[in-house]
Amino acid sequence: MNTIKNIGIGLLIMLGLSISSCSKDFLDEEQNSQYSTDYFETSEGLQALTVSLYGNIRWHFGFEWSYANTLYGTDEFTNANDLTNEMWNTYDNRFGPIGATAATGAANGNATNPAALWDEMYYGIASCNTIIANAAKIDDIAIRNRCLAHAYFLRGYNYYRLTAQYGGVVLQTVPATGVVRNFTRATEEQCWEQVISDLRNSYNLFAGEVFTYGKGITWTKATAAHFLAKALLFRASERNDKWNSAYKAKDLDEAIQACSYAISARGPLTNNYSDLYANWTGIDCPNEQLSEILMAAGHNGDAATVGRFGNRTYSYFAPQFSSFSGGWVKRGVWIGSMDFQRCRPTEYAYAVYDHVNDARMWKTFRTVYGANTVVTANAGVKIGDPGIVMILNTKDDNTYNSAKFGASVQAPTWTDANGRLAEWTTGKRQTATAGTLAAVKGQYVPNSSVLYQNGTYVAPTFKNQPICNFFAGINKTEDGSRNAERGDAHRDVIMARLGETYLIRAECYARLQQYGNAMQDINVIRARAQWKSGENRSYYNDGSQAFKANALNTGTAATNFAASNLDMNTYYLSNPTLAVTTAASDLRLTSFPANLPAEDEAIIAKVGAGSDYERALNFILNEYTRELLGEWQRWETLSRTGMLIKRAKAFNAEAAPNITVNKHELRPIPQSFIDGLLNDDGSNLSDAQKKEWQNPGY
Repeated sequence: MNTIKNIGIGLLIMLGLSISSCSKDFLDEEQNSQYSTDYFETSEGLQALTVSLYGNIRWHFGFEWSYANTLYGTDEFTNANDLTNEMWNTYDNRFGPIGATAATGAANGNATNPAALWDEMYYGIASCNTIIANAAKIDDIAIRNRCLAHAYFLRGYNYYRLTAQYGGVVLQTVPATGVVRNFTRATEEQCWEQVISDLRNSYNLFAGEVFTYGKGITWTKATAAHFLAKALLFRASERNDKWNSAYKAKDLDEAIQACSYAISARGPLTNNYSDLYANWTGIDCPNEQLSEILMAAGHNGDAATVGRFGNRTYSYFAPQFSSFSGGWVKRGVWIGSMDFQRCRPTEYAYAVYDHVNDARMWKTFRTVYGANTVVTANAGVKIGDPGIVMILNTKDDNTYNSAKFGASVQAPTWTDANGRLAEWTTGKRQTATAGTLAAVKGQYVPNSSVLYQNGTYVAPTFKNQPICNFFAGINKTEDGSRNAERGDAHRDVIMARLGETYLIRAECYARLQQYGNAMQDINVIRARAQWKSGENRSYYNDGSQAFKANALNTGTAATNFAASNLDMNTYYLSNPTLAVTTAASDLRLTSFPANLPAEDEAIIAKVGAGSDYERALNFILNEYTRELLGEWQRWETLSRTGMLIKRAKAFNAEAAPNITVNKHELRPIPQSFIDGLLNDDGSNLSDAQKKEWQNPGY
């Protein structure tokens, strides 16, 4: 694994720039390196370029675009008080082909430009085209096929991302010579044919589960199978209903076969959901090698391979704890995230879970922070006491109807109607040893929140400035291996895993009205998600535990780490009538798509799903959330299924006013690209021609 992380990433930095520059429009083909492209017409150079392809995928997680074009503007996440990429969530008039800058109304200079994904994907495609065009110069057939398998895979993946976001794009499948400025925009149908063709080629060329460049991080036949299934499903989905009728049945059958290969080759699922994300203990730890992981963007601790941005995903999911906590919980490397408050869960993102029986909820949301600084001795709070407590109760819970919540330093923030201190644990928290209790009654908690009071969703009312920055963040990117507060994260970023593969196959079965087969796959996922016998339901951990092995973990830093990480959640506070238990739970469906769990029936009613298929699809969309929350693909999933507008309007209050049918299902084609185009005779495009290049509504 270290081989591909160091060599692959290093070669991308050294060699990849000789194809095109990632900081320029892909039209610009000038050479920007001391290396000549002649090197990439040799066997050695082509093999080196193949290894460097792994570096192209790291871009997706290096900056603000990681969440802007994948998570914002959906049913799962909305923006908090930080407004860096607000326009990607609200779809307001700053969201368009030219992008937003501080001069045009963006909050700062970090706003994601629609051209960012466009340019970077073509950068990777250019490298793939070079390998494919020159592969015959590799005499060893096995090595040649390995290089081709990788090149076809990344080209197919990059065109998948482009087509999913923009619709029809430019299909450049041979190396460009010189500066090319006259292109034809392919149709969406032609683009999906290219994506599927490339991924089929990759699938056929990969030699099974051979980890050529290191276990886990290397692309294999199962990786290609997974994305081939996704591409086939996309072509068969609602967004393409105007032209896809001839493909649907065959595409769904082939997708099922591809999923079945990946599942049989790499299964079973990892037993404990926490092992995928929460139990990350440090750079290259064993949990980065789980067989369930089909594709990941590799990172490590080698400063020479960080590249332009490194891994910045740890910044985007936490609430602004250092601000609203009044100083009781301060930032630091011992806390696995930075509190940039970019992605605030919607009400739907909490309500979609079975709060009692679904362990994924409590293994994903961080609900407790310990105080790591004493602000005032008069408050009665000491280091290691709970400094922030977030109660994720349900709409029908009346326990906290008269309680007072909020954020304050000088006065208790969690009191009953008479102003008395309330007990923060209700005497029912389990310690790390399953089955034992640690009651802390009358504890003052400086900062506390609740989801519901009197049946009303009140969570957004805490710390409005003007938008809530007080919420439960998710832990899938937490990283305690950083060497500075704003240092680079070092953990891999998972891009595909078998949990999703099962749901893709279930969706294909549902589209073929094979609901029994769909339920069988869904139940594999839900069986892993339920509590196992003996599990401590109030125990919590995340990747900040990597700080235990961090060289900075001495003196005050070690004390602050222990203070901030209390290894507990608010499971029993959030389910206040539930007795302490270590019994197994059962999430498996007994019928589908009729008689679904209450949380699903409520969501299905709100989106108006009536037919068996509509019910099945929306349940599966809910299950995608429960299994894959925050895993960088929700916008594309909703756009593909024709549910983006309906579910954003239903569950994202900030997106609802502006999101528009027949416009926002696609991203705007970057204006910088269109303005650079020329006609075949060298003349500039007319305004009418430029308009033809643009997606509807922009």
